[in-house]
Amino acid sequence: MKVRAILLLPVLSFMPTLPITASSAAEVAPARTTEATALDAGKRKAVLDAAIVKMRADYVFPEKVPTIAKALRAALASGKYDALTAPDTFITAVNDDIEKAANDRHLHLIWSADPLPPMPDPGKIDPAIKKMMDERMARVNYGIRKVEILDGNIGYLKIDGFPPAEMAGDTFAAAMGVLRHSDAMIIDLRDNGGGDPEMVALAMSYLVPPATLINTFHKRDQAVNDQIWSLPFVPGGRWSTDKPVYILISKHTASGGEEMAYDVQQLKRGTLIGEPTWGGANPGTFEPIDDHFAVFVPFGMAVNPISKSNWEGTGVKPDVPVAAADDLETAKHLALEKLAASATGDRLKELQHLLDPKNSTPGAAQ
Repeated sequence: MKVRAILLLPVLSFMPTLPITASSAAEVAPARTTEATALDAGKRKAVLDAAIVKMRADYVFPEKVPTIAKALRAALASGKYDALTAPDTFITAVNDDIEKAANDRHLHLIWSADPLPPMPDPGKIDPAIKKMMDERMARVNYGIRKVEILDGNIGYLKIDGFPPAEMAGDTFAAAMGVLRHSDAMIIDLRDNGGGDPEMVALAMSYLVPPATLINTFHKRDQAVNDQIWSLPFVPGGRWSTDKPVYILISKHTASGGEEMAYDVQQLKRGTLIGEPTWGGANPGTFEPIDDHFAVFVPFGMAVNPISKSNWEGTGVKPDVPVAAADDLETAKHLALEKLAASATGDRLKELQHLLDPKNSTPGAAQ
């Protein structure tokens, strides 16, 4: 059995040893088509042949591979890719054909202008690589981009990615400590590109009871599925299993970010506000083709214990659809209304004033 890390769209800002994804290539490694990088017909065919071999060996849906292979080889034979000598434009066209054939947003080719680093064995990560990853993740505060107490004692937590829990757990626990006494929470996943499901489980554990089944990963090469449960203990204790929670999502919410939103929605633990998400649910790993090309091959399928399904291809749908630019204000308003519904005395006056400053008087208690 192969040793693999379960990754839901690894984000480069958190996983510096991983290569460039098709969606981030333009931002992270601008295309530099030179005589050395220009693709000829032989190279294009070799890349596609190698990718198909890896799909046959590892893709969680092996029954789809013949259809994918047929589509790619037909496109190659028709001359569709002949003019695409730039690697980034080539993989963009190929990935469009792969997605049409497989309906899987995680299955895709990638290209890096710089040589790809070696992919470490998750069970034997070199200490120097681990140190480099930790230092880089520390510079982005392990994905925790903002922690704040908003008016009305509403907690606000912006999470832009889910690095491995063993690295990011302490920072996440510290953020939750700041929010410990808030009466409601807004979790902003609008820019969350995904990461480690174990970190998603840690985050969910602050919101749900112990031993809550969050997700199951069905794998092609495993007879027993991986189950992800909420933890029996979290540092600082659970925030709450019943206080109001609002999750902000957008079209940029991807993979692991989508998983948390979907988990909250299926468990009826909170309200999702914003736009439908990206739509990638199947975990996998990068498989190098050569020094510059690789393919991300999903080897598993996320299955929610409640819906018995996932968000692949459709994205996670918001409970309250609004433009992403407006969803924070919408969430604050909904949270204030929810808190006011059960408040009395000065606390009620305070909340009413926040909801309608022109027609109310602030409460004495602040």
